[in-house]
Amino acid sequence: MAAYEFTLTAEGPFEFGESLRFVEDWPATSGLPSDGQALRFAYSSESDWLPIGVTVTSAPGGVAVATTRAAGPAIRGEVARILSLDASGKGFAELGEADPILGDLQRERPGLRPVCFWSPWEAACWAVIVQRSSMLIASRIKQRIAEKYGAAVMVDGRPFTAFPPPMSLLDAGGLGLPWQKEEWVRGLARAALDGVLTTEHLRSLSPEEALAELKRLPGVGAFSAGLILIRGAGAPDAFPGDEPRLFRILRKAYGLPEDAPPAAYRKLADAWRPYRSWASFLFRASNYGVADD
Repeated sequence: MAAYEFTLTAEGPFEFGESLRFVEDWPATSGLPSDGQALRFAYSSESDWLPIGVTVTSAPGGVAVATTRAAGPAIRGEVARILSLDASGKGFAELGEADPILGDLQRERPGLRPVCFWSPWEAACWAVIVQRSSMLIASRIKQRIAEKYGAAVMVDGRPFTAFPPPMSLLDAGGLGLPWQKEEWVRGLARAALDGVLTTEHLRSLSPEEALAELKRLPGVGAFSAGLILIRGAGAPDAFPGDEPRLFRILRKAYGLPEDAPPAAYRKLADAWRPYRSWASFLFRASNYGVADD
C-alpha cells in the first residue's frame, strides 16, 4: 500500500526516543510490536472515523510520518496531538529551572512529552474498560474488541488493528464486559458521534468546563474525565481533579502530608502553568518510587 509522508517539527525540547520508551512500557500500547526505531499503529481517525495506519520515526527537529492514506490537515493534527507536538514546549524547560524537583525529572527524561491515546473516544473506552480491572486485563479486552469490531490495516507489511469507531460499537454487544460497562461504552459512542467526545470540542472549552462536561458522560468520574481530557484530547494545561497515584507521587516528591487536601495539589500544580498536563505526565512516568496501582 502506498505511503503518504510528511514531517512534524517540535517547538522546544523533544526526544522521539523517549516517546518510544514510554510507549513500550505503557499498558495501553505495550502490545504494539517495537523495533526501538519506529512507532507503528492503526487507529480510527476522528476526521472521518475511517482506519489509517501510521509509522513515526525520528527526524531532525521532530518526526517523520508515513500514513497508509492521504493525510490532510486534520490527520496531521491528530498525529501531532498524539505526540504532543501540537503545542510549543519552549517554556516547559523554564519551569524546571524554577522548580528543581521538576527540573530533575526533565533531565532524567529529556524531551519526553505526553504520549496520548489515538483519540478521546478511545481514551474514554479505555477508562471504562480499566475500571475495577488490572491494566493488563484491560489491555487484552480492548485488543479483543478491536479484533472483533475494528479494521485491520497493513503498516510496513504487518497487520495492525484499529480500535473500532463509535458507530461500530453503538449497538454492539458481546464486548466481553459487564452489562453496565457495555451500556457505558454505547453511551460514549453516542457522545462521540454527537461531537461531544472529540478533541475539537474538548479543546474549545476551558479545562474546568471540559472536565465538568466529561463527568456528565456515562461511566465517567473525576479520574476518567482527567484521563480523557489530558491523555485523550491532549490538553497541555489541565490538572486531574482526582488521581490518587499522582497525588501519592507528589506527596513523596514535595513532602506533602498524607492528609493533604485536593487544594494543596492544585496549588502546587498552579506553578506549572501553562504545562500542568505535561508536568503531571512527567511525574507519573517517573514513578518517583511509588508502586503501580
